[in-house]
Amino acid sequence: MGRYLIKNGHLIDPANGIDGKMDILISGKEIFEVAADIDINSKNAKDADIIDASGKVIMPGFIDLHVHLREPGFEYKETVMTGAMAAAKGGVTTICPMPNTKPVIDTPAKVKDLLGRAKEAPVNILPVGAITIDQDGVDISDIAGMKEAGAAAVSEDGKSVMNTWLFRKALHEAAEAGMPVFSHCEDISLADGGVMNYGAKSEELGLPGIINAAEDVIVARDILLAKEAGCRLHLCHCSTADSVLLVEMAKKQGLLVTAEVCPHHFTMSDDEITEDDGRFKMNPPLRSRADVNALRAGLRDGIMDIISTDHAPHGTEEKAQSMLKAPFGIVGLETSFALGYTVLVKGGYLTLPQLVTKMSVNPAKVIGIDKGNLAPGKIADLVIAGIDTEYRIDSSKFASKGRNTPFNGMKVYGRIEKTFTGGEIVYDYNK
Repeated sequence: MGRYLIKNGHLIDPANGIDGKMDILISGKEIFEVAADIDINSKNAKDADIIDASGKVIMPGFIDLHVHLREPGFEYKETVMTGAMAAAKGGVTTICPMPNTKPVIDTPAKVKDLLGRAKEAPVNILPVGAITIDQDGVDISDIAGMKEAGAAAVSEDGKSVMNTWLFRKALHEAAEAGMPVFSHCEDISLADGGVMNYGAKSEELGLPGIINAAEDVIVARDILLAKEAGCRLHLCHCSTADSVLLVEMAKKQGLLVTAEVCPHHFTMSDDEITEDDGRFKMNPPLRSRADVNALRAGLRDGIMDIISTDHAPHGTEEKAQSMLKAPFGIVGLETSFALGYTVLVKGGYLTLPQLVTKMSVNPAKVIGIDKGNLAPGKIADLVIAGIDTEYRIDSSKFASKGRNTPFNGMKVYGRIEKTFTGGEIVYDYNK
């Protein structure tokens, strides 16, 4: 294993209250030393490769709780390896892939199979198992068995478990197993075949809309059921103002409820949809400007805990259609930090340590892993970024197979320079 001495960087390590110039010495897989000035000729550093991080920030590697890798079954959209490479390029060192593959990840054996596929991946991969067998909403999967096999959580992502009695039972089983439940909050009957947010823009484009209540009703239901079950509930891709209010109410009651916001939902509103084009189609959809403002405020005020991407790659031809025909989904692993820094930090909603907390520290807590911390003795998952570097997003250069983003060409700040996983450089902008 390598030894690296990162000199002259600005360390952002919220878990240890560090926000200032620090050197970091990496030995093997772990952080060996963190100090204001580590002598390159010292006994422990003399054989290390020196990395000059002048003018750069050093942060714990980001943890994305909500990713679609598509393998097995849809490898033309993404593979474990291409998705992991996209994560490394975005500074994300741990990802949690959703179970809606083919076959669905719904048994301990399938969890182990995915972990086997991920052995050579450049980032940590922690699978999410399905709540019901084949995600058909009829029979509950072996939740405890999947946890033992290595799953980080269970989810029916892509749909809700619409049978309320069954979902309640699953929450109780998850609580008994000590397994978090990731909830995709969508009442399919209220979504009613919509392809974008219901409002003036959907009427202008002549497209069927999805009302906010399609999300809000299930957010409220799932919070109440989790309260009764005593289960840790994590609400995925929240997109509405009322979701923020409902999460705030849950937190005031001390419930084990956390919530994530995706970069596309805090960056763009449906007002900015320029045409009927599949790259604007995602679920939940881009909402109103009022919803966007509420999400930003929720992140600022500590109501919304986490930023995850819902990275959902599709084939180019699939997305190059009307929203009526294109699949839902947007890629995000390679743009999440830049959008977060540009919109939320430079926009005055969050400090950089707060952004790192939502992208690294808090996600680690939700799934109970010892990450998001750069103290000596911790695994060296970290990222170096140039926050003053302005660049244009170029989807043609993505490591992901997916190019489906409405942010292509957007000017942003916060270029990832290097990503370390387990003490090894897995991405280097200059190579």
